[in-house]
Amino acid sequence: MYKSSLALAVAVGVLASHASAEGFLDDSKATLKLRNYYINTDNRDSAAPKNSNYSAEWGQGFQVEFQSGYTAGTVGFGVDAIGLLGVKLDSTRAKSGNPTGSLDGGTVFPTNGDDPADSYSSLGLTAKAKISKTELKIGTLMPKLPVIQYNDGRLLPQTFQGGQITSNEIKDLTLIAGQIDQAKGRNSSNNENLSISGANGSGNSNLGERSNKFYYGGADYKVTKDLLLQYYYGELTDFYQQHFLGLTHNWAIGPGVLKSDLRYFHSTDDGANANDSAYYTTGSYQSNGSGKGPVDNNLYSGLFLYTVAGHTFGGGYQVSNGSSDFPWLNQGDGSSNGTITDMQIQKFGRAGERTWQGRYSYDFAALGFPGATAGLVYLRGDNIDTRSTTAGNGDGRSEWERDITLAYVVPTGTFKGLGFTWKNAMWRNDIPGQRDQDENRVILSYSIPLL
Repeated sequence: MYKSSLALAVAVGVLASHASAEGFLDDSKATLKLRNYYINTDNRDSAAPKNSNYSAEWGQGFQVEFQSGYTAGTVGFGVDAIGLLGVKLDSTRAKSGNPTGSLDGGTVFPTNGDDPADSYSSLGLTAKAKISKTELKIGTLMPKLPVIQYNDGRLLPQTFQGGQITSNEIKDLTLIAGQIDQAKGRNSSNNENLSISGANGSGNSNLGERSNKFYYGGADYKVTKDLLLQYYYGELTDFYQQHFLGLTHNWAIGPGVLKSDLRYFHSTDDGANANDSAYYTTGSYQSNGSGKGPVDNNLYSGLFLYTVAGHTFGGGYQVSNGSSDFPWLNQGDGSSNGTITDMQIQKFGRAGERTWQGRYSYDFAALGFPGATAGLVYLRGDNIDTRSTTAGNGDGRSEWERDITLAYVVPTGTFKGLGFTWKNAMWRNDIPGQRDQDENRVILSYSIPLL
């Protein structure tokens, strides 16, 4: 365990032992979340190296979350904790997605030598303090903001280590600022330093370049109950700086509601990324056959969703300008970003890419079957610019993805909250060095209140 984590654990213990029952205990909550997770990925034939054609893993996840209240007084103190345990039900070296053992983990589980670990676990602790409507948290964080988002696409969620302050002192205005030092991958028990695509060693923490400083801050301003404006800034030291502007608006039209979601990201290089090839990101560079270079990206997008009588119809368009792919925190072991094109398999933010998408979903509660939902998303991106020393140039290439989701959550009765989800995705492309993929995920989930 890192020294900082040990010091935090001691501080949390002292805080808990001196906490008054009023507030701290009375307002505490604890929940056990169970997730039974199966995934298979079929990598189809292409010109890319065939390290693994097919992977399939199955596991049981246990996630215990505890959130205390705050001690009495002008400044209230509290503590949060999250305990994570993943148990392997079925996986082998051949089916793990890491058959050579060259990566830190497979599709779901960390590796134990060359084989998937039988289990993996971690404990995250967060000390917190609150004065008026301002809250400070230090320790394990799971932010979901435009410039930093944790990933929850596998058996257990990704977590970050750092500190964040959130203020709601001004009506309708939320101010947020923070610093992240490390991340724990969704298939790992260890905290690692931070990186981006192209410099992260492709999922091996012993390779590539890393940073232990990601700064972020921003504001959410609720102009009216239907209009939200956002600005955020993120900076990964020695890699990139990023500005974000966002607008979401809900407009009642006829019997339904139209939601508009507009986003703009401006990303530039920082520090070593400007001139050190070890820190370069992926993208298209006319003078660099490696396919890597400094961060340089502007990403514009708009998504429009109309909901009426259980139906949601949607469409969107995104443009990725500049000489690099869109950058985000990506250690190579599974990550999420704040774009409208972050899908089950791909992100659709490559250099030069133009992406349109169509969406449809239905809530069967409108037919008297509450808890059942279905969704379909199709995206197509083209005008992609790439360079590769091993697979040649790929100007004007394209990709598409189709995602289907069927879900049911028991709404009432003894098994209220028991959920079933099936997610199926298909990705096809003509990008040099990439392989087509088909993927299925089957998830059973259940939450049990403990406090």
